[in-house]
Amino acid sequence: MSDSNFDIGDIHWLMDILQNIDVGLVVLDRNYEIHLWNGFMESHSGISPQNAKGQNLFELFDEIPRDWFTQKSEAVFQLKTRTFTIWEQRPYLFKFKNYRPITGRAATMYQNTSIIPLESINKTVDHICIIIYDVTDVAVNREDALNANRSLGQLSREDHLTELPNRVVWEQEVQREYSRCCRSQNPSTLVVFDVDNLTEINAQHGHKTGDEVLKIVSDSLRQTMRQTDLPCRFGGDLFAVLLVDTNEENASRFAERIRKTIEVLDVQTQEQQLKVTASIGVAEFSNTFANETDWIHAANKALLHAKQQGGNKTTLYHPKAHQ
Repeated sequence: MSDSNFDIGDIHWLMDILQNIDVGLVVLDRNYEIHLWNGFMESHSGISPQNAKGQNLFELFDEIPRDWFTQKSEAVFQLKTRTFTIWEQRPYLFKFKNYRPITGRAATMYQNTSIIPLESINKTVDHICIIIYDVTDVAVNREDALNANRSLGQLSREDHLTELPNRVVWEQEVQREYSRCCRSQNPSTLVVFDVDNLTEINAQHGHKTGDEVLKIVSDSLRQTMRQTDLPCRFGGDLFAVLLVDTNEENASRFAERIRKTIEVLDVQTQEQQLKVTASIGVAEFSNTFANETDWIHAANKALLHAKQQGGNKTTLYHPKAHQ
């Protein structure tokens, strides 16, 4: 009698554990009718075990992809081996709302799911058990980390003020283009320019106004260039553009479009409208350049010549003229 009472007590404790454990437990038969539905599932679905029992899983939860789930489950029935899915593969099996206070910005609970075979006394598998793990904290923290890494990667490649590629990225592309031009002898050209009067603007109106000028100039550059052109903010008020497969003549036209676009810009301050101009240097690839640094220096020499001529000009680099 005592052994029988002990066995009944064990079963009672086991059922109590199943109802209160902090994972979802669902037992299904071959027809995908529900035989067990624990407290976790009731709490998150709002469906009691009494109402769930005997219901078809797919009729009760039409968001579960029937073909996908039955394919995974049939393998468990037939092979008698467990299977699982993780949230990276499929965010959830049951679309439960997320009520966790720490990760409350996730609308839906992320879930890992295991499906295990339940053998009967005669060793057949007529039922399977689905175990649902709430991994919302893990998933949200992982996504936060990935987003942070993506943001850091973007920041490392981008000028924070103008959102153009920064100097490091641009110089790497120029290095690659220099090597390509050496092999192919195709023309490519560098265009560099700076804002003529930014120092005076910063002194008279403050650096906030100067920053606004730089953002407006960078927007004008985006509107002027082609999709294949690579711009950058080189530093301070200096900008640069790599024009791939573009000779000096076409690059000069491009530079003049930039110069004229900047020349007609109006930058509004509290006191007045500011006029902005730019000086531009243009240097086509040449076999005389020992490396990409020489190429960049050539464009800078042409820019310096434009500034020495009074600014608001475009100057083409020629070795004899800029020695």
